[in-house]
Amino acid sequence: MATPQRVHVVHTFASDPATVFAKLSEHENLGPVLGAKIRRVRDGDTTRNGAGSTRSVKVGPLPAFHETTTLAEPDSLIEYEITQGSPLKGHWGRQILTPLPGGGTQLDYTIGFDVPVPGAAALVGAVLQKNIAKGIGKLTP
Repeated sequence: MATPQRVHVVHTFASDPATVFAKLSEHENLGPVLGAKIRRVRDGDTTRNGAGSTRSVKVGPLPAFHETTTLAEPDSLIEYEITQGSPLKGHWGRQILTPLPGGGTQLDYTIGFDVPVPGAAALVGAVLQKNIAKGIGKLTP
């Protein structure tokens, strides 16, 4: 997953990994986190939110694009990539959930991408970093 621009957010939830996973994997819950309008396009191949599930993401006046879950390991890992309609190239996301010794869950969320316009990747990365860091707290499992 070689991409020049990275966004990295770490957040601690009071809830256990199963509860956090259930919230994060449900596409419709991500609107406030991403500051976007989210619409389910397709259920997963074997489970509603598993691999193959696809969401439409619309941010402000920009055209919508699709993100498809490529890997969903219950209570521990979600990976996805943009599969349609975005100027971002090689976009992928990885959400790793780790149980904490005293209870709760640590989310380690990394996004990688590139933008063909010189200098635009850093700007897009800064906006994503700010929005996700601010919005992730709105996901209250």
